[in-house]
Parts: sequence; C-alpha cells; structure tokens
Amino acid sequence: MAIDANKIYKYLFPKSSIANLYDFQKETIERVLNGNNTLAIIPTGGGKSLIYWTSGLALKGISIVISPLIALIDEQSEKLRDEGYETLVIHGGIAPMKQIELLVDFYHKRTNPHFLFVSPERIATDGFFEFCIKHRKEDVKLIVLDEIHCVSQWGFSFRPFYKRIPDFLKQIFNEKWPIILGLTATINPKDVNEICDDFKIKSTNILKDELLLRHEIELKVLKFITEEEKEDKLWELINIHKDEKILVYLYRKYNKRGVEYFSGLAIERGYNSSCFHGDMSSDSRQKIIQSFKGNNVNIVFATNAFGMGIDIPDIRVVIHFMPPESIEQYYQEIGRAARDKKQACAYLLFSNKNIDIKKKYFIDDSFPDFESIERVHLDITSSELTQKTIRYFDNEELQGAFSYLIENNIITLISKGMTGINIFTGEILHKELRDLFDSTKSKGTITICKKNNIDPVRFSEIVYSAVVNNKVKLLKSFDKCLIINNNYEKIPKTFEDNIISDIERKRQYKHNLFDYLIYIINDCSSSKEFHQEIGRYLGVRKHLLDKIYRTQNGEFVRSKSELIIASNLFSEGLKYSYEKPLFYKDGEKPIYPDFTLQIGGEDYYWEHLGLIGDEKYDMDWTFKLDIYRRYFPKQLLKTYEGKNISESSMEIINNLKQFM
Repeated sequence: MAIDANKIYKYLFPKSSIANLYDFQKETIERVLNGNNTLAIIPTGGGKSLIYWTSGLALKGISIVISPLIALIDEQSEKLRDEGYETLVIHGGIAPMKQIELLVDFYHKRTNPHFLFVSPERIATDGFFEFCIKHRKEDVKLIVLDEIHCVSQWGFSFRPFYKRIPDFLKQIFNEKWPIILGLTATINPKDVNEICDDFKIKSTNILKDELLLRHEIELKVLKFITEEEKEDKLWELINIHKDEKILVYLYRKYNKRGVEYFSGLAIERGYNSSCFHGDMSSDSRQKIIQSFKGNNVNIVFATNAFGMGIDIPDIRVVIHFMPPESIEQYYQEIGRAARDKKQACAYLLFSNKNIDIKKKYFIDDSFPDFESIERVHLDITSSELTQKTIRYFDNEELQGAFSYLIENNIITLISKGMTGINIFTGEILHKELRDLFDSTKSKGTITICKKNNIDPVRFSEIVYSAVVNNKVKLLKSFDKCLIINNNYEKIPKTFEDNIISDIERKRQYKHNLFDYLIYIINDCSSSKEFHQEIGRYLGVRKHLLDKIYRTQNGEFVRSKSELIIASNLFSEGLKYSYEKPLFYKDGEKPIYPDFTLQIGGEDYYWEHLGLIGDEKYDMDWTFKLDIYRRYFPKQLLKTYEGKNISESSMEIINNLKQFM
C-alpha cells in the first residue's frame, strides 16, 4: 500500500518548524502504517518522537507509549499537548485518587487521548489500569516501546518488569496485538534478536539509521591516579566551559562526590547549578529541566534519571565523573549533547578505583544473592502452599528476587489486585460486591475469595466494575498488590542451582559489557576511533564508519574535501546524492560514485581522488575508472586532493551550470 508519510506529517503538524521528515523517519512510519511490527534504531536527537507521533495519529486510535522515566513521559506529553493533541499520563508523580479519576473518565470515553503514557511497572502491577485498558482494547492501535533497549539492558536487573511487557499484551489482547513500534538509539545486535523474539518483529522490519554515530560530539577520555586529581580536573573543565550548558553524570545521589554534594559545591563557587535524581518529585525535576532549557541554570549534576528523551538542544558539554556500565549507556548519555547538531564535547573521567567500585557496588550489588531470594520467599509465603497478596513496591529486596521466583515457577502470578476492600465509604450499590463485602469480618482479598470460592481475577473485576460505574465510593485508593500462589514450602535444591547459575550468567553479561567499554576507552587514541569502535559494537555497517563530516543538508561524508564539495554544490543549488549505487551491468555489484548529479536530464558522476598513491586505493580506482570509460565515458567528473579543492570544485560546478 502506497503511503506518503511526509504528506501525513505535514497535515498532522502544519505549524512544525521541521519542514520535512527525513528518509529514515518516512520509511519507519510507512512500515508501521502498513501494519508491520517495527524496530527503529535512530540516533539521539534524530527525531524518533515524530516517528511515533505521526504513526499513532495516522492510525486514528489510541497509542499506548510505554516509557521508562517520569521526566521523559512528562516531556513528551507536554510537547504533544502543545501541538493540540490529547494525552493521558499515568505515573507515580500523580496523586493515586487522581489517577483513578483519570482512568474512570478514560473507561467511559469521557476522555479519548491520542496517546496514553505509562511505565512498565504500572502495566505489570496495576490491575485497575489493566481493567480499564481491556475495556477499550479495540481503540488501541499502536504500542510504542520507547527506549526499547531497556527491555534487555534493564530487564534482568533493577527494572525486571520490562521483561513482563509481553505478558501484559497477551493478557489484554490475547494473540491479536496492536502494531508494535520499538524505538531506541543504542542497542547491540544480541539484544536486538532477543527483543524481536519478545515482540514479534521480523528481521526485515529492523531499521537502522545510517547516521547512528554522533561525530559532532568530540569524545575525550582522561584517566587519573587519585580521585582528588579527578575532582580537580572536573572543576577545571567546568571553569573552561562555564559559559556553556554542562551536564555532569554521577552515579551517587548523596554523600561525598554525589549529585547533591557537587551541586552544593558548584553553588558555593558561584555557578548557576542544580542537581537532578530519581528521589526528587516529578514537579521538582520538571522545574530543573525548564530552568536548564531557559538558561537560568547552566550546570546540572545528575544521575542517569536525567536521560532518555529529555530534549534540550544546546547542551554543549557532557562530563562523566565515573564510567557508566556499558557502551550503550555511555552513548545514550552523551547523546544529551548537541541535539541541535552543533559541536559539543564529552569528557569521560575515570580511575582504576572507579572500575573496581563500579563492578562491586553498582553491577554486583544490582543482583540478589540466593540467600536473599530464599529469605524473600519465606517472608512472602510463610512456607504455606496457598494464595498470598504481596505489595511489590514496599519491599526493595522483593523487587530484586521476584523475577527469579516467577521464572522458576516457585510462585505463580495469579492477578494484579488489592490486599483488601476496606477502602469504601457509604453504601455499596453493587449487589455482588456488597454480598462479598458482607461475607467476612476481614475485608482481605484472599479471605473473601476463599470464603466465597471466587477467583481473585473475577473478584478484582467485580470491585473495578463497581468503581467505574459509580456503585461504590472510595475512601482511599487501591493499594496495588500482586496475588500469587506459592508452589513450594521451600525452594528445592534443583531450583537453587538454577537460580544461582542464572544470577551468575546475568552478572557476567553485565561485567562483559562494562569490561568492553573499559577496553575501548583504554585502547582508542582519538574521538574518531572511539566513535568507530562504538559503531562496530552497535552493528553499524563497515562502509558507514568513516562518514564523520556533516554537510549542510544533514548527510555525512568521509573527508573534509568531500565536505567542501558538498557545501559548494549546496550553496549553488545543485542537488546531489552521496555514494548512491551505480549499476552498470546485470549481475554485477554496483560501484558507488562519491556524488551523483543530474544536470539538464543527464547523470554525472563525481569522484574525489583523495588517496592517489595508496596501493589498495589505486587498485580500486583503476577498477572503477575502467567501468566509467566503458559505460559512462562522458559522465565522469574528477577532483584531486589539494589545498585548492574549493576553487577546483567551483570550476566544475560553474561548467555544469551552463547545462541547467
């Protein structure tokens, strides 16, 4: 089906400052609108928001956007509202009773959002949310997994509910899912395969932007012996860049050399500084983002809570005071800079002590040991082979252990519900609920279900139905809990071995990711080489790794001389294609001219000969030259490397303009 994504975009966003989508955005949107589950890998600042905005609106239904961070959700929702589109946001920064009110209006179609933003934890634990979505499932046309790399990179450590998103989709939609659109900037090939399996994405619908690397950000790595030396360098860099927007990444919220510590010191030194971390309220974080945008603050010390999707175009400097955990995380975080495509600097400061601390206190401590899992199992089940309610977010140790208990079938997740129904005020007008309420003195979910021989899923549906139909008034919000069945009094030895080996496998995987980052930062001697090694790791095709110079029309070319040629072509109004394949004979691989132009109905092929004298280069050029002489004898244009490249290219351009 022929779809013009650019035409759709212009219709939906007539006031946008972006005149046209670029080719990658168009291709992704067109895949989605043709009904394909799609994974799009697009660089930070590359316009992924416009992809899912345009796709979702064109499908003329509700798009559920599953997003990892409250700050990211709020940012995207605000932008869409500014464009005149309705959004519904459900996250922990909104009062619980207000969330229920919003969802009741959604259930009854009093609100019909174009986009519904939610976190993975919400869809995995909130039964009332699931109930309301299921009621309107026919209206849901698109599931957007924003920052989909988190499914793999966070899914087995501190955000395990990322791995449960497919379960939510099956619960709501059975096997007939809405279209799936996954979006990310950095993901390694192994994680791509895993995600495509989880979300039914065919390999033919994995799209990777050719401009994935961010060469406009100069990468600098600085190694130190002591933390004192490193801190001195931090303040030196801040002083050098004091008139620019600076983002400093740390991985501690408090204590010495944490986010709040450094922000306080910066203020004492006279800088307009602020701090940003996950323990702050949503309102506080939004105020900091707006202050940073508006130049009221020009230095922010942050954890990685300041990250994905926060769109501040003119951050010029990103400083890592300690190495992140992986190449993916590093490239995501430096991607906060230069979203306006202008030059920026990224500094990575580290010591050998940082490497040891990162492994021991950040990576290793993100995994539970078997003893803690065993302790959690005893705590939540009391060794009773029966149903239990657990309040997941009240217990940090439970959050680390839960996925291992589920994956090994030690406990079974029955439903998402509430611990009890002693939350009503006034008369209960729903007869079935009133009978259940009156059946026991205890108003606990498990007691009521056992007394009345009712399934917990059905019980929750009765409660939620009474609430949305105004048959009962809530005194307070539901306490979100998971209802489980315990299958073992004690974790069997065979499962113990499985769990221990699983923890070790996952821990080792994260160690390997970190070790590879350290290997690269120790081995690379230049920004270009660092970018290229990152590109190789992320699966960027070999012939694209050298494209590092951005032209005026947004493309990347390989050399400064080609940049000059492209600039001259652009300024003189001559349209060109860079490295467009030229097919010269059936069955033969194409050659790739540096520039292809069409002037006066005739194609011309421009080759800039920058490395004549190099043996391999000369051999390749001899092969190409023979093809030009045999098949395109009057269409070849040539320039040679030299300081007069601007003048010699303009001479060719002026000759070509005679035929226009």
